[in-house]
Amino acid sequence: MRMEGLKCLDVLRTRKQFLIVLILVIAGFGIGIYLQDLQHRKSTQAAWLSNRFNLERFNRVRAHTLEMDASNWRSMQDSIVMELDSFMILRFRKEMDSILKERKD
Repeated sequence: MRMEGLKCLDVLRTRKQFLIVLILVIAGFGIGIYLQDLQHRKSTQAAWLSNRFNLERFNRVRAHTLEMDASNWRSMQDSIVMELDSFMILRFRKEMDSILKERKD
């Protein structure tokens, strides 16, 4: 009779440990998801701000594309490529500046 009581206590103890570990794992996942969402919101906001400033430039490139025809195709294509290259360089510089700023903070 006494052995059965001890087995019952062991089961309850391991069950409590299991529940504690389960709660900690679930809480860890919840905190991780929250922090990931928070970081995603920050990066999305930063991307939106940088894109907003570059949108006008991109619209000019699109307008160039609409003006392209058989007679001015080569010069317009070169102009668009140069414009897009500078657009990507500016975006890369902004990203690098923000990374360096975060490292300094």
